[in-house]
Amino acid sequence: MNMLSVSKFLVPHHHQSHPNPKIIPCSSSFSLVFNNKVLVNNKFRYLSMKCSNNSSTSIPSSYDGGSELFEPDPSLTNEDLKPTSPSQRTLTGFEMASLWIGLVVGVPSYYLAGSLVDLGMAWWQGIGTVVVANMILLVPLVLTGHPGTLYGISFPVLARSSFGINGAHIPTLLRALIGCGWYGIESWIGGEAIFLLLPQSLKNNSSLSSYLPWLGTSPLEFFCFLGFWVAQLGFVWRGIDGIRILEKYSAPILILLTSCLLVWSYVNAGGFGHMLSYSSRLTGSEFWSVFFPSITANISFWATVAINIPDFTRFAKSQHDQIIGQIGLPIFMGLFTFVGLAVTSSTKVIFGRVISNPIQLLGQIGGLTTCVLAIFGISLATLTTNIAANVVAPANALVNLSPKVFTFRRGAILTALLGIAFQPWRLLRSSESFVYTWLVGYSAIMGPIGGVVLADYYLIKRTCLCVNDLYSRSVHGAYYYSKGFNVAAIVALVLGILPVVPGFLWKVGIVSSVADVFVVIYNNAWFISFFSAGFLHWILSSLRSSNNKADKYDEGGESLLSS
Repeated sequence: MNMLSVSKFLVPHHHQSHPNPKIIPCSSSFSLVFNNKVLVNNKFRYLSMKCSNNSSTSIPSSYDGGSELFEPDPSLTNEDLKPTSPSQRTLTGFEMASLWIGLVVGVPSYYLAGSLVDLGMAWWQGIGTVVVANMILLVPLVLTGHPGTLYGISFPVLARSSFGINGAHIPTLLRALIGCGWYGIESWIGGEAIFLLLPQSLKNNSSLSSYLPWLGTSPLEFFCFLGFWVAQLGFVWRGIDGIRILEKYSAPILILLTSCLLVWSYVNAGGFGHMLSYSSRLTGSEFWSVFFPSITANISFWATVAINIPDFTRFAKSQHDQIIGQIGLPIFMGLFTFVGLAVTSSTKVIFGRVISNPIQLLGQIGGLTTCVLAIFGISLATLTTNIAANVVAPANALVNLSPKVFTFRRGAILTALLGIAFQPWRLLRSSESFVYTWLVGYSAIMGPIGGVVLADYYLIKRTCLCVNDLYSRSVHGAYYYSKGFNVAAIVALVLGILPVVPGFLWKVGIVSSVADVFVVIYNNAWFISFFSAGFLHWILSSLRSSNNKADKYDEGGESLLSS
């Protein structure tokens, strides 16, 4: 055998027959394979798998959960964490688009463009800002969805490749925490719909409608919240299949109900002239000072889903299906925010005052049939958004934390319980700016997580993962790093968050003033944290890779591997 240079990548052990020497790509490297062994660091190790970075295929041959050649570590896998099988890859582009319809149509989305008009934008500027933000977000959505479709893995498993087998708990639990908060908020909105549309005789009952300081709300409002909370559990209990069915069949119903609301406002207001009369109240410099934080807030709105989108794309039939389905996001957001703005502006003509809350608006329209449809419509819209956006990620994060203890169902139930613990009725009682503080604030966490994951997958791993190693605690595994933690990814995550902290502390009033540069950083939190963390991770990983390569050669520059 001639002198051989050390190859770039490591391949873990386990038996697989290879009668002739050949190069097998795995993770971010290649290793020399001879017979059933790999020559790495002057030692033979058994080959665990084959890996392909051919992005055109949607079902890799890299993992066989039932194969006798590989036994995944029980602490890293269960039925919910295993890569999806070909029979599970049934999500079409239409169903993916239906998912986004269910996510978009909801009370928070209804407010978006209207809130921008309240800040001084013209109606078309408000809608344009929403569309531009979601077109920007579409890029990381599609890119992060790619490994889910290619390898059939969920976000917690994907995070292992960049943060390490143990380090993956950091980004997944951060994502889960925000999801639990949103779950409580959305559940409260659903309960509010039930409360506001109850008969006045019931709401006037002093024993039920009186505010209780220790509870933070009235018993009747709290029971409405619990009623909606319990109603969601039926879909949650059915797991991802129940969520898929809910999104698929609710999409046309939501489109129909939204269209009816839009037609009603058009007819009763005599057109949309009132909305079209909204012109910008902002000067050039004032517009840009509002535009950039608004872009960040709108990106943050779905930045959580952009992180864990592999949880859904792992069920897609192909990359084409996941891409086509996700293109619907900016389209649906633009259309629905137009509906919200058009209907809200029409209330000034119809009722003599602006009613920005769709729940209160439906209560004003009156009529038994309208009330029933209103409860059904808002409940369905809140269900589809809440379950898909705020249950799947926390549930999978808990499963990843302890596969022996948690299944998807158990994780979803705990997510729902934590949603109550967040006491969303207290959160939503704060000023309206809280939502934007909340959105922009947590974008400083979502941004660097997304930046690290994408930089690692595309720039470092070049879209090629050793799936077996994602389920192995072997010290020789590609994702074991340092005791299961990738220090480079964690450092990049922390450094991506730190610059945003001063601006956040100023925004919430903890500090009275900060330098203007920190205000600018905070207003662009997602962009700065996303790109800075991704760049830092790439640099740190490249430096580590260079050091590792240097260690493989002797002082004379010759390879340590020779025949």
